[in-house]
Amino acid sequence: MLDEHFAREVSSGSTRRSLLKLAALLHDINKPQTKANDANGRVRFLGHALEGAARVVTILERLRFSGKEIKLVETEVMHHMRPTQLSQAGLLPTNKAIYRYFRDTGEAGIDILFLNLADHLATRGPDLRLDGWGEHARLVDYVLGKYFEQEKIAKPPKLVDGYDIIKFFRVTPGPEVGEMLEMVREAQASGEVTTREEALSFIERLKKKNV
Repeated sequence: MLDEHFAREVSSGSTRRSLLKLAALLHDINKPQTKANDANGRVRFLGHALEGAARVVTILERLRFSGKEIKLVETEVMHHMRPTQLSQAGLLPTNKAIYRYFRDTGEAGIDILFLNLADHLATRGPDLRLDGWGEHARLVDYVLGKYFEQEKIAKPPKLVDGYDIIKFFRVTPGPEVGEMLEMVREAQASGEVTTREEALSFIERLKKKNV
């Protein structure tokens, strides 16, 4: 499954595997520029992923990469720290957190997990601790398992749409409809909602809370 994923061509002959290697090369490109000490004297690199992603876009545009290639590498660089932020140390992420991760990273979500593993190894180098590595690997394995074995968590099936909300609950078309649909999808990912009827009841409860 993973071999097929990484062998898939993105554009112009570039595979997901080759672009992941490019993202690994560039992911910390703006780290030196964001180096600073916090109040306790600890070195921080706040915002380096976001700034690095913007710089990567500039570089790849100059090198004439395609839009699809640039978007994938940009997303991987921007979110390369995200997997370790899904839960507190030692704990596995919730289904809702995993849903949000794949919602925000899209097709790059799987690739980013492996970039995050590589970043862990490179950051620690010869000081790598097997217990820390094992914990990190278990986290990635868990998230991958949720994606492949229970894809409904990463991509919940549609139970209701905007028309349903407008029709049954007399909601005016606008941002509120989209927000409700997103809350339904998160409830599906967490197992709170599994059927259309439960989705409608969930929306009804949301409406009552907001009255």
